[in-house]
Amino acid sequence: MRIVRYHEFGPSGVLRIEQAHIPTPGPGDVLVRVEAVGVDQADVQRRRGEHPLSVPVLPACPAADAVGTVEAVGPGVPGAWVGERVVVWKAQNAYADYVTAPVERCIPVPDGLDAGQATVVGSTGRVAMQVVNTGQLRAGESVLVHGAAGAVGHMALQIAKARGARPVIATASSSEKLDFVRSLGADIAVDYSRADWTQHVGKAVGDRGVDVILNGIGGQLLERDVELLAPYGRLVFYGAAGDPTARPTLSFLDVLGMKYVTGFSMATLLRHRPDLAEAGTRQLLGVVATGDVRPVVAARVPLLDVARAHDLVESRTSCGRVVLVP
Repeated sequence: MRIVRYHEFGPSGVLRIEQAHIPTPGPGDVLVRVEAVGVDQADVQRRRGEHPLSVPVLPACPAADAVGTVEAVGPGVPGAWVGERVVVWKAQNAYADYVTAPVERCIPVPDGLDAGQATVVGSTGRVAMQVVNTGQLRAGESVLVHGAAGAVGHMALQIAKARGARPVIATASSSEKLDFVRSLGADIAVDYSRADWTQHVGKAVGDRGVDVILNGIGGQLLERDVELLAPYGRLVFYGAAGDPTARPTLSFLDVLGMKYVTGFSMATLLRHRPDLAEAGTRQLLGVVATGDVRPVVAARVPLLDVARAHDLVESRTSCGRVVLVP
């Protein structure tokens, strides 16, 4: 089978297509023939050796959300899984024709989604649901979603809309992306690359401020976000897609106005509150089933052209999720 690996950190050109044996599922595992794999900013950061939380051991193949059909099962897994189409969240060595994964990481593909859309139900959609939950967003509250045209952001925007947030303010960095987030239901779309972007947000919420802010970009945006928070407002920081090396400066004095700032990590949630992680997955599948939330695929790129997929994600020009197709 084919597998993508990189033996050094650097630009997308370090990604190589190599040959490998089809893996054998171990105890508790399934073997999945891959139909689509999601590509994330974290994949790009790790390839460059710049991920803020983890640097992979070389040679490396990205762990990612993979969708496909179960072709075999390991000891201890019911044979009924064979033939099931599943989403495997954060499958190891995912840029490949086949992956093995613990059956606990498998989610049946929801009805009505193709393989590319279904990748979003893996990690990105679940993160989107959990950051909204962490912000304790309630109907009638205002919400600001940064990077709302991205893989996580476009899902979080729709989840917030379905939950009855008013207004839903979405930030993006181009006219195409601003049109895209409006098409998903954003009440107000703001270009956060403009120096006066906070003024546009302020006009939308008045003197009160924003009740919930979801930030997966990081950097200096976090400092401006704290200023925008309403009393008892909640800022949820869940990633540094913009610049993983940026370190914003926040003071405890900045939150004296009854403002709450928290971070979110799916790995931490899974480790300490698996019950909440499972509940969030059920919530996500529910809003996808009703059609209130629809994953969007920005581009489907052949596995052999993997460098172009990374370039698309790194350029931050796409709307929705970039998907590899073996």
